[in-house]
Amino acid sequence: MKERGTKGALAKKRICYLMAVGALIPLGLMSRRVDWLLDQVGDMLWTMMVFCCWRILLVRSRLERVAVATLAFSFLVEFQQLVRWEWLVGLRSTTLGHLVLGQGFLWLDLVAYVLGTLLIYLLAKMAERDGIIR
Repeated sequence: MKERGTKGALAKKRICYLMAVGALIPLGLMSRRVDWLLDQVGDMLWTMMVFCCWRILLVRSRLERVAVATLAFSFLVEFQQLVRWEWLVGLRSTTLGHLVLGQGFLWLDLVAYVLGTLLIYLLAKMAERDGIIR
């Protein structure tokens, strides 16, 4: 079942999630510079940003669908790191390629993606239910 809303309300919701993306990107980048933080914190923030991007695209969809799309995309990105095609390795060696596609497969990253998706799903569910994000 799809959520109802006017174009203006949907645009406002998209803007809220775009602002969240704008906040999560620098937080994720900063998390890699803090020595005492686990790398998985950055992975959680990355998957939370992915959730917000999917929410912008799937603004009329249920949050559960957005969470499934987030996990599918995040797992796909992680598993593609097992592929060693020369052009893909070259792409991953660029700054943007490294940030988007990662560098090496780790099972622990999958746990971080699940936890990050669960956290952002719960936050989004509460924010949309309570009218913080309309």
